[in-house]
Amino acid sequence: MTLADKPIRPGAISGTSTKAQPPAGKSAIAVSLHQRILSDIEQRILSGEWPPGHRIPSEHELTKRYQCSRMTVNKVLTQLARASMVERRRKAGSFVMHSRSRSAVLEIQDIRAEILALGLPYRYELISRSKRRSLRADMDALGLDKAGPLIELRSLHYAGNAPFCLEHRLINLAAVPHAADESFRDEPPGAWLVSHVPWTSAEHRIRAGASDALMASLLKVPSGTPCLIIQRRTWTGDSPVTFVRLAYPGEEHELVAHFSPTQPGSHNAV
Repeated sequence: MTLADKPIRPGAISGTSTKAQPPAGKSAIAVSLHQRILSDIEQRILSGEWPPGHRIPSEHELTKRYQCSRMTVNKVLTQLARASMVERRRKAGSFVMHSRSRSAVLEIQDIRAEILALGLPYRYELISRSKRRSLRADMDALGLDKAGPLIELRSLHYAGNAPFCLEHRLINLAAVPHAADESFRDEPPGAWLVSHVPWTSAEHRIRAGASDALMASLLKVPSGTPCLIIQRRTWTGDSPVTFVRLAYPGEEHELVAHFSPTQPGSHNAV
């Protein structure tokens, strides 16, 4: 199994530009404020200052504290909720959840939160970024009917000093045109998409594969090491948003699913 396996066409890592500038009209101050609020809340949760069940200050209180818009605070809390770090209860507020050390099969996990829940520092590194027109393999990956512009990204997520996950992603610019102006040097594309694009449906495909020389080099494992490969597509309405392939060293990651019989009282073997 190689990074060049269909449905993704490989891009030359050494020849891909990562020098895109922040989008015109987007305030760097606003972006850093979002990250500051996110980091502050995460630090309080992970340090134990806010234990499981602790009620997080209301949106109104956080707005006053950080002198920002309610929309900014809402986006932060929504991102934390999707990362399973907080639980938002209607009319009651937001509360700290118990951290998880395993990924749920049927959920879109926040890799940063997943690593921090293990008690390890998180670091993100963008390897390559390119803007180009989609090829047949890209159209198959994204589920597109016709060719169009896209962003291709490769990146690494670190747990402490060790690579945790290798990410290869396509973003459909017809669905997310403002992604063309994002550099993705500081914020992982998955987290950016969650906070900017409401997705309505997703598909996971999970398989095992042996790492080739390039993948092994990036993940710092011996060539041929078994890896867990998760491929995901997401849509907003009928429009494909993104395709991502996540590769984890197999012995360091597991997936968990909780489910019930389709019909009460059903005990059919499957």
